[in-house]
Amino acid sequence: MKDPNNTRDTLPRAGSPLWWYVTAVTGVGLTVLVAALMRLSPADVRAAVTDPRFWMLGLFVVFGEMRPIITPGSNENNSATTSTTFTFAALLYAGLPVALVLHGAGVVLAGLLHRRSPHRITFNVAQFSLALAAATGVLWVFGIHASPTGLWVPSGQGLVAVMLSGTVYFLLNDTLVGGAIALHERISLARVLRADLGYQILVHLALIGLAPIVVVAMDRSPAFVPLIVLPFTAVYLTASASVRREHQALHDGLTGLPNRKLLILRSEEALLSARLRESRGDPAQRVGLFLIDLDRFKEVNDTLGHPTGDRLLQIIAHRLTHSVRPGDLVARLGGDEFAVLLPTVRDVHAAREVAVRLRAALSEPVRLDGMTFDLEGSVGIALSPDHAPDFELLLQRADVAMYVAKEGRSGVEIYSPAADRNSPARLGLLGDLRRGIDRRELELHYQPKIELSGGALVGMEGLLRWRHPDRGLIGPEEFLPLAEQTYLMKSITHYVVREALAQAHAWWRDGLRVQVCVNVSGRDLLDGQLAETITAELMERSLPSAAFGLEITERILMNESAYASETVKALAGLGIPLSLDDFGTGYSSLIRLKRLPVEEVKIDASFVRRLTESGDDVVIVRSIVDLVRTLGLRSVAEGVEDARTARILRDMRCDVAQGWHFGRPMDSAAATEWVRGRLRRAPEPAA
Repeated sequence: MKDPNNTRDTLPRAGSPLWWYVTAVTGVGLTVLVAALMRLSPADVRAAVTDPRFWMLGLFVVFGEMRPIITPGSNENNSATTSTTFTFAALLYAGLPVALVLHGAGVVLAGLLHRRSPHRITFNVAQFSLALAAATGVLWVFGIHASPTGLWVPSGQGLVAVMLSGTVYFLLNDTLVGGAIALHERISLARVLRADLGYQILVHLALIGLAPIVVVAMDRSPAFVPLIVLPFTAVYLTASASVRREHQALHDGLTGLPNRKLLILRSEEALLSARLRESRGDPAQRVGLFLIDLDRFKEVNDTLGHPTGDRLLQIIAHRLTHSVRPGDLVARLGGDEFAVLLPTVRDVHAAREVAVRLRAALSEPVRLDGMTFDLEGSVGIALSPDHAPDFELLLQRADVAMYVAKEGRSGVEIYSPAADRNSPARLGLLGDLRRGIDRRELELHYQPKIELSGGALVGMEGLLRWRHPDRGLIGPEEFLPLAEQTYLMKSITHYVVREALAQAHAWWRDGLRVQVCVNVSGRDLLDGQLAETITAELMERSLPSAAFGLEITERILMNESAYASETVKALAGLGIPLSLDDFGTGYSSLIRLKRLPVEEVKIDASFVRRLTESGDDVVIVRSIVDLVRTLGLRSVAEGVEDARTARILRDMRCDVAQGWHFGRPMDSAAATEWVRGRLRRAPEPAA
């Protein structure tokens, strides 16, 4: 039956309502136990000790207490025990004292085996003593008085008394336990009793109903008693098979971790508990949900095969489960995606501490098949009620935070509405963007790239802007991340390519031989038609491939190399100049950089802007420039905003610079006038 200490095994706080309740039940129950035992005469004791049937009953009671019947959805705290049948059979057959001794011995031995606290064992003994005493009182009303020397065997006329006695036994026992749980959880007794009343009635009254059959068989011959074990054995086997099936349905087959279904169940339980705590006015506790995605894990599967990847996932699952707090739940959602549920967490800072510990566990090198793997994970955090009231929204927002962490290489991110591409404001912006493409509201602004040594114009980079009818000119950082998650990105890329080539054609037609380059995203490189589109546009305008260039972010090539390589090779094969953008923010190795078909490397502006402030950044930029020169490539510094930075770069022998010091992004008309003016006069060395 229910366990009053199913949530804690510590002594209630002295003076609390629960303490008074447990003390009262224990005191009255033990008094009833002692009074009942004092009614045993020496003849009753001899009859009980010498009769093998009572020893068999005792063994069945002890075994039933130690091995409860655990069915799907139950656990040791609310499961059924076969001891109920044999205890009630002892009560009917030989009276209250024998039933109390047998069941008390089972409770004590099971409590010691499971290392339960003394007060918990004592309460359980007292609780059952009161329930059995009440059942005995019903039998006495019907004139039924059993003892070891005056055994009673039910007949047809006594079934009503047995049914009423069993009903009282069940109701009082369930109410006593429910009272303790209600006081502990600070909820109403009716709510506790309703929680699983149907299950309790079905299972326990069925077990009690078997007791008269056990008595009749035992009275006929002790040899019949072991036969009673057969149906119980079938029940145990059926329950075990059901539990195994449930475990398979709720757990991942590869790692053994809980799956999405069990995560949902546990999350809903945690959210309900949080709401109950809040209604009681308890100190605020939040529910946390983490979403963890392994970085670059697909490369392991692509390179070494799925068996190695599966073994790596098993190691990762083990690390995660041993890095969370007691009570937290680690689940595998599929592939290389994991989730962690924190049923209680104090605040955002506490949640971040757990996430950082998880990332540290993941980043430890893994030795497998003679190889060392260095893995990292991106963690997104969402808390309830701060970010979402229910599981589905909590999971969605943890997913948003995880992608922000992955894109920004920050490792751990807390959900922020500003970064949520699914927010109503962003969805509205997506609709505006779709209409804006059709209305040709997108436009390219151009920024020059200048040779540092001689001041020559190397090219113009096309930078996308959106002239929104209500909000004015919008930068790409506000709408491109949203577009990259939708089908609109392909339309935008093809639009940008056509606009850039149209501008290049206009310049080359006027004798302004300037290369125009644009950026492409990771989704663009997965588009097998990109190379064909560029080829068709170049041929239509009779432009050489050198008139157009593409800038590819370093992170894209590092993360999507298995997918993007074919498109990159096709573009390089066409003679399209390729540039590696934002160098220094990804994970390029020297060997991989050497193999990339690029002509220039652009040093990320985050390093360049600090050249006049940080000696460390001077060392980093100088190293990159030397590396690029050694590989026979051209180095380009982004974000050059003053003459001093330009001089430092020139002294480092950096080839090209780009930034506000040389020219801000200009619309088509202004850029055309700027290019004409630049090419009319002889190039001057950069200041």
